[in-house]
Amino acid sequence: MRLLSRYILVQLAVGMILVTAGLTCVIWLTQSLRFIDWIVNRGLTAGMFLYMTVLLLPSYLTVILPIALFAIIVFTYSKMITDRELVAMRAAGVGQVRLASPALVLAFLVMGFSYALNLQFLPESYRTFREFQAEFRDRFSHVLLQEGAFNVIERNFTVYVRERTKDGQLLGMIVHDSRDPKRPATLIAERGAMVRTEDGGTRVVVFNGNRQEVDRQSKDFKIVYFDRYTLELPHAGEAGGPRYREAEERHLSELFHPESDPLLNPKDIGRFRTEGHRRLLTPLQAVGFALIALATILSGTFTRRSQPHRVTLAVLFLIAAQAADLGLRNLSARQPALTAVMYLNTLLPIALGAYYLLRGPRMRPSAAAAPPASG
Repeated sequence: MRLLSRYILVQLAVGMILVTAGLTCVIWLTQSLRFIDWIVNRGLTAGMFLYMTVLLLPSYLTVILPIALFAIIVFTYSKMITDRELVAMRAAGVGQVRLASPALVLAFLVMGFSYALNLQFLPESYRTFREFQAEFRDRFSHVLLQEGAFNVIERNFTVYVRERTKDGQLLGMIVHDSRDPKRPATLIAERGAMVRTEDGGTRVVVFNGNRQEVDRQSKDFKIVYFDRYTLELPHAGEAGGPRYREAEERHLSELFHPESDPLLNPKDIGRFRTEGHRRLLTPLQAVGFALIALATILSGTFTRRSQPHRVTLAVLFLIAAQAADLGLRNLSARQPALTAVMYLNTLLPIALGAYYLLRGPRMRPSAAAAPPASG
């Protein structure tokens, strides 16, 4: 019996690695496309690109692992039914739980690894990613300006450059500064440059142009012509100063008790606590999805004709569970009372899957033992 369990476990583990690697590559490629422009036009090196994308891997894996586990369980057990391997095992007296035990062992391993990702690696890696991203935007702001495009440095600060010369000069500049919403200003200059200051900031120095300003209260329009003008460039925060951290950057204790953060936005408290509950529930999905797959595939007679229907049913269960999870996650940030429904949505597949798996296969009447013939 141990050899049979080991045989199934090896097939599941190898398939799990391959499926996880394939899904990770697909998501990694789609998500990393936003950094391609940084490489081609904005000076991001290949090493920095790889470093930044690797830092995002834990956030991908927390979503990929339960789905990959579900896919490989459905595929492996369906293939073994088609090849009549499970039929022979059941005929040899291997019970329902024994057939499912390799998948359950793998599910609990995935759950433990997911908890390590969610509770430790995810906040650390995402925090490092955000800090590196902010540092890159600040330190390399002089190469972030793309020619012939409106470059949004910050939400209220946009720079347009017609051409950038080899010696670093910026020709044909337009700078729109609306950091003061009451007095937005637009600068137009023949040329300029971005320079670093001693305190780590960045300045835009422009020459031969004009500054246009509108007072929205008095509706006055002012225009000032200049030979030289200096403008401070905004960045994420002062050098060495505190930075407001997103929910993905915070550890579990910070998510459930964010009041200690002096920069806390009260509107984010619900979102932080929802993220904390999600960190606790996501690893349990590995067990829930595994039990859905096992209960659907194993609870019945092993016939080739019924397999496509069982696979379809298992996929529909998975889609329904994922859709409910995404919807409840968004709603619970605004309605904390829905947090209990999030737990119910995660634990219900585990309970139902375990019930149908332990109940054993339901045999068709034709498969039941026929009465002995009279002599």
